[in-house]
Amino acid sequence: MGSLLLLSLLVISGVGVGGGVRLAGNGGYEDWRLGTATYIKESQGHPLNDGGGACGYGDLDIFRYGRYTAGLSGALFGRGSACGGCYELRCVNNILYCLRGSPTVVVTATDFCAPNFGLADDYGGWCNFPKEHLEMTEAAFLRVAKAKADIVQVQFRRVSCDRAGGIRFTITGGPNFLQVLITNVAADGEVDAVKVKGSKTGWIPMGRNWGQNWQCDADLRGQPLSFEVTGGKGRTITMYNVAPSDWMFAQTFAGKQFVE
Repeated sequence: MGSLLLLSLLVISGVGVGGGVRLAGNGGYEDWRLGTATYIKESQGHPLNDGGGACGYGDLDIFRYGRYTAGLSGALFGRGSACGGCYELRCVNNILYCLRGSPTVVVTATDFCAPNFGLADDYGGWCNFPKEHLEMTEAAFLRVAKAKADIVQVQFRRVSCDRAGGIRFTITGGPNFLQVLITNVAADGEVDAVKVKGSKTGWIPMGRNWGQNWQCDADLRGQPLSFEVTGGKGRTITMYNVAPSDWMFAQTFAGKQFVE
């Protein structure tokens, strides 16, 4: 009885790990809720590890997201709106597989975990709607559970992201359209709306193409670019002349940053 009580207290307290994220109060945004988690072995070459992913980030090390990342089931992914958000989680309700003391880890959402409706929700169909599931990198998973675990229950919550440097804008596109990949967003981590402005235009709304790639049908070559970014919780930051007039496709520029 005493050992069970001690285990319960450890599960409630948790010890946080995982660089680059500041927790504020109850984690900034949400209370704990129950979900599940699995992991992909690094040797399998999954998009979470080789730099792909449905958020469009490419090489996760280049864009400063590192090894603590996760793919989200459709119930959490929101067609890409959750990309860049930070989640704190801990393994619960399994004394065999959860690490002693129930430590926590913080991961960044960088991918989509696709459903598999041909399998049961509790046996391979982890990401079937409406399951709330995180498919983690191996490095992140091993912070909270043992490698021999197939799937574990977790408590998880959204938390505030703390990023080094400013919001980053990687410019791609073509003669008749502009596409911008937005990364390294602090606080909310997510991006809800984007506008761009050239020196010869007003503010032009951009639409989400996929993940955190935003696009508008405008030729802004030869103009300095300014951006207005609205985070997932509604805060907006305006950044003037982020890219100079001689910017080129495939270049990345840094602007200001959200501050808690």
